[in-house]
Amino acid sequence: MMQNFGRRYDQLRRRVDRRLTTMAIHGAPAELLQACRYVLTGGGKRLRAILVLLSSEAVGGTARRALDAAAAIEIMHNFTLVHDDVMDHAGARRGRPTVHVRWSLNTALLTGDTLLALAYMSLLKTGRITSCDMVRLFTQGVIDVCEGQALDMEFAKREDVTVRDYFAMIEKKTGRLISTATELGARVGGGTAAQARALHRFGHYLGGAFQLQDDLLDVFGNEKDFGKTIGGDIVEGKRTFLLLTALERARGNDRQLLKRVLRQNRGAARPSTARARHEFVAGIRSLYATYGVIDETRRLVQQNTRRALAVLSTLPASPARDMLAWLSNTLIHRAS
Repeated sequence: MMQNFGRRYDQLRRRVDRRLTTMAIHGAPAELLQACRYVLTGGGKRLRAILVLLSSEAVGGTARRALDAAAAIEIMHNFTLVHDDVMDHAGARRGRPTVHVRWSLNTALLTGDTLLALAYMSLLKTGRITSCDMVRLFTQGVIDVCEGQALDMEFAKREDVTVRDYFAMIEKKTGRLISTATELGARVGGGTAAQARALHRFGHYLGGAFQLQDDLLDVFGNEKDFGKTIGGDIVEGKRTFLLLTALERARGNDRQLLKRVLRQNRGAARPSTARARHEFVAGIRSLYATYGVIDETRRLVQQNTRRALAVLSTLPASPARDMLAWLSNTLIHRAS
């Protein structure tokens, strides 16, 4: 059964990929056209798009009818990535140069803006079932993701960020796009108001588990599988659940070392060599273990996943519901 779910996931991902390749900008300058195609054909899990398709099926709809909405969510996600890469000065994304590196900063900004417009164009292709409520839901998702990114940037300047602040930030930056995807799928699929609310809550809990697992992978993942440099959040001074929880619990020299992480992106001297970087990350990782932060994060990942599955169980039994449950469990054991 799990093997069948894996094959179905790949089939849905290919359908989304094919739809994204059809998104054309007629008459656009060549560089903008190339950059947009570069982003949309860059691959990835297509997780949010597939959540739209499965959520539609889970309430009695079809993946075919939800495909344009799924593409809209995926394009919107890529819009955020292009602009995030600019703000983070990221040099690579999915093993390829980022847009602002391959072309220019201005091209990256225009590409992100164009992708957002294309996302709305795709959403509106759902035709007669595209209601004002669906457009409002999608738009609120865009606003919340931008607010979440703004909070993340604001936190980089502060040393008083709390765990509660962190959860408020990831709810918008990561969780809202996932809960928007699941609720949008329910609406496109013709689900009831109660089913749409249930799938929104499912997405909310799934988004929380997803981000916490991402925080863990940054510190303890396999670099080849994860696709990023392990310990990047520590070196860059990112305010994560692990760091903020450790800061709440640590005292003395341990606390001072953890506070050094907070200052990594504010002019504090970063490790100057690969060896120094490795030793610094290893030291922080050791503190996370000492103060029980690793186990606490894993507990919360599992707790959020259980809550997501409990909400999911209120929907009628169906292959799509079973696959959403499979996907939830797969995400918390992922390596990338």
